[in-house]
Order: sequence, then C-alpha cells, then structure tokens
Amino acid sequence: MTGAPQAPQQDAMLKRLARIEGQVRGLQAMIRRGEDCEAIAQQFAAARKALDRAYQELLACLLEEAVLDPQQDSRATLARVRTIFTKYT
Repeated sequence: MTGAPQAPQQDAMLKRLARIEGQVRGLQAMIRRGEDCEAIAQQFAAARKALDRAYQELLACLLEEAVLDPQQDSRATLARVRTIFTKYT
C-alpha cells in the first residue's frame, strides 16, 4: 500500500474538496452581503455535511489499507483499525 489514495480516489477527493471550498467562499459572500442568519446556517450545515462525507471517504481509504495489508496478521490489523477509530473519530 502506498499510504495515499490511488489516482481515481485522489481526483474524486480533490473535486469534492473544491466543491466544499466553493461552498465556504459562498458562505463568506453571504456573510459580507448581510444575508439572513438562517440561510447562512443552512449553507454552513451543507458545507459541514460535505466535509464530513469527504472525511469519511478518507477514513474508508485508511481502513482499507489497514485491512488489506498482506504483511499484517489479523491481530495487528485489528489493533490498527482500533487505533484509526480512536485517533480519527
């Protein structure tokens, strides 16, 4: 395993992050324009959810690497998965 997402996964993650970046810039613009707090809150919620989904994809990649590592026995794999959950969730 390389320790990084494969090219198609990287591309998908970068596109997802670019959309999130656009959402954050949109939030900044809404705040500058003095838009309604509820409308801003809705956009915040959407951006947070999108970022959470991107993070979940990254965690899935990390877990796949741990589970599919042929050099680890099942106990080492389980320990690695527990570490990932403890550290990143």
